[in-house]
This record gives sequence, C-alpha cells and structure tokens, in this order.
Amino acid sequence: MDELTDYLKNHPRMIGALFTILLVLSQAGTAAATNYNFAGP
Repeated sequence: MDELTDYLKNHPRMIGALFTILLVLSQAGTAAATNYNFAGP
C-alpha cells in the first residue's frame, strides 16, 4: 500500500482520475441495478 501512496504523492492528478473512474463505475452499477427489470425469454 505504501507504493500506491508514494505514487499518488508523486502524481497528484491520478487521485482525481481514480476518483472520477470510481464515481462513474459506481453510478453505472447503480443505474444497471435499478434498470434491471425486463422479463427475458
């Protein structure tokens, strides 16, 4: 875990990128869960 924290200290813009990716993925997962209501064959 220290390697990751050191990397993020050296590349602070990656913190925002990782946060944005996590935010998009969590919203996509929520949208998929709420819209999953069709009856398949």
